[in-house]
Amino acid sequence: MSVQRKPAEEYVVVRHRPGYRLRRTAILLVFTIIAALTGYAAGLAQGGFRFSSAEESSQVLESEVEKLREDFREARQQLINLERGRVIDEQALNRARKTIVDLETRIASLQSDLIFYKNIMAPSEASKGLQVDSVTLTPSRTQGAYDFKLVLTQVGNNKSYISGVVAVNVIGLRDREKEVIALRDLSEDIEDLGVKFRFRYFQDVEGTLALPEDFEPIEIQVVAQAEGRKSSQAERTFNWDDLTEN
Repeated sequence: MSVQRKPAEEYVVVRHRPGYRLRRTAILLVFTIIAALTGYAAGLAQGGFRFSSAEESSQVLESEVEKLREDFREARQQLINLERGRVIDEQALNRARKTIVDLETRIASLQSDLIFYKNIMAPSEASKGLQVDSVTLTPSRTQGAYDFKLVLTQVGNNKSYISGVVAVNVIGLRDREKEVIALRDLSEDIEDLGVKFRFRYFQDVEGTLALPEDFEPIEIQVVAQAEGRKSSQAERTFNWDDLTEN
């Protein structure tokens, strides 16, 4: 006895086309209306519709045409409403997404600020005193120019002011040879080799620097020297690519 095998199941892959169903519905609706009008006219031509007088025929035709026109207006308005609804839904979704992104960005910024102040007020034993907290670089509108921001902090003992000078150097290559350029020589906002500071909690040093065309930056070196009773030194080096990768 031979065993009849069941045919293997087949799967059909259908490509997803946004708006296809809406367009198909509108097209079918238009063709339906056209077919109705055509059929009606054909019926008249073949004697399928008989009326007692030409006046009655005209009234019936006008009534049918008006009904078809009303159906068409309703269908067209439905199509417009569907299109508007789709656009409104997309706009609302985009607004919601943007709001979420803005909130996440704001939360991340607040968390970063909170960590910053916590580190100043309640630091670990190994990180007390003068600190080079961070350096940020943002591309400026001018080619080869960057807006910079250096943040110095006094961690732990904030009851009195700390003062001194901080020097910033950009280390890189020119003609394949190592070169160190002081921030003063790259920025019109810095006049001295050592920028003076005096603060209790933190201080920002901001400005714009412009790199020479034939200079390839590698890193930024920051050396802060506190003077007087709180004499101390803090030094930190930042990789240029890490500062500019975003």
